[in-house]
Amino acid sequence: MIIPAVAGVITFVFTTLLTIAGVGAAFILIPVFIGLGIDVHVAMATALLLNSIAMIFASYRFVRNKLVMWKVAVPILIVATVLSPLGAYVSKGLDREVLLWLFVGFLLFAAGMMLFYEPRKKEAEAEKAGQMVYGVAVGGFAGFLGGLLGVGGGNFIVPVLVWLGYDPKKASATTSFIVIFSSFAGFLGHASLGNMSLPLLGFTAAGSAIGAVAGAWLMTDKLNRKQVKLIIGVVLLGIAAKMIWNLVS
Repeated sequence: MIIPAVAGVITFVFTTLLTIAGVGAAFILIPVFIGLGIDVHVAMATALLLNSIAMIFASYRFVRNKLVMWKVAVPILIVATVLSPLGAYVSKGLDREVLLWLFVGFLLFAAGMMLFYEPRKKEAEAEKAGQMVYGVAVGGFAGFLGGLLGVGGGNFIVPVLVWLGYDPKKASATTSFIVIFSSFAGFLGHASLGNMSLPLLGFTAAGSAIGAVAGAWLMTDKLNRKQVKLIIGVVLLGIAAKMIWNLVS
């Protein structure tokens, strides 16, 4: 019971931080769980399910605060789902290590943009008129590259939406809603390869739910636009650092 309890505490900490950024914690939790001696398929399936659980709790608060941009979220979800398999197919003929280095470059660029670039805020009418178009474009970009690199599309969606001029809080909240479905689809694929551990799932699900509620509360009630941008930038730098470590080690 000690390992599931430790995993639950770790899940709470990372979920709280990453919920603010609108990015699921699976990319950190999977290697942590494996490091604790948990089977790789169980670790992947559990972490992806935790992504969905966390984002369900977070999205409830985001929807209540009217932060989810539905006309952006739905097209992204549909188009990303369609194009992700295409990206995965194309990746078979390409050098994965080169692709991952390119992704690291994108993350570093996106992090710098979050930390130092201040886009012009969209006018309300222009934003409303272009939401569906932007959703289709961002969904295609995120879905194809996510499938190509085998990583979560949320890493692309948040910085691109902020670069387009959307409020960072709305970009994060909208991405959180999308992650519910993309992560659950990944969970179904991995769950068939390994037996789920009920003690692990119980402790980590509790940590994930509480962390998501805490992160969503901080994002909506305690942090301003610039602070959310700063956190997103730091999270992207963290993802890039982890990927560089994996590539060079």
